[in-house]
Amino acid sequence: MSIKGIIGKKLGMSTIYSENGEAIPVTVIKAGPCTVTQVKTENKDGYNSVQIGFSEAKSLNAPQKGHQERSGGKFSILQEFEIDDSAEIEVGQEISTEIFSEIKKVKVSGTSKGRGFAGGVRRYGFKGGPKTHGQSDRHRAVGSIGAGSSPGRVWPGTRMPGHFGNAKTTVKGLRLVKVDSTNNILLIKGAIPGFNGSTVRVEAQ
Repeated sequence: MSIKGIIGKKLGMSTIYSENGEAIPVTVIKAGPCTVTQVKTENKDGYNSVQIGFSEAKSLNAPQKGHQERSGGKFSILQEFEIDDSAEIEVGQEISTEIFSEIKKVKVSGTSKGRGFAGGVRRYGFKGGPKTHGQSDRHRAVGSIGAGSSPGRVWPGTRMPGHFGNAKTTVKGLRLVKVDSTNNILLIKGAIPGFNGSTVRVEAQ
């Protein structure tokens, strides 16, 4: 199958042991099964991709129901994956973890944990100000944020205190340790973005 990606849910972390006794920290992902809800072709849409649905929806509005009617399901999460050839894929087809049977490396995308409002030290790892020479209240301040006369303003994108986390994050080059096709479980070495129960996107690399 030409599609090499799936949607899943992060269950948490665990430890498994290799044949030589090595302890491997892994993240457990409940991946799929997903259902193809739309197939886009280069002739009709300008590019080749497949849209798949995951997680049964409690309720959908009329446009959403109409869009997903051909697939025979009702999904709350829809995402697209690029494909080379759409000839083998049909709407309503099931996508399972079997597509990763020969894959060794994956990249995982998710939403990082929200940390609320944070200062420069926590958000960006700033060193902070001096603790002596009269600087009694500048220990965790960001310091200068720009010149005075020129440009006379703060440049957009300057690293300052603000909302930390809760952003789309992708981790590449993760080792796929085990594929459990019976239970639709993926075991990936190391940590991935998001809290337990959050939605993640796993793609072959």
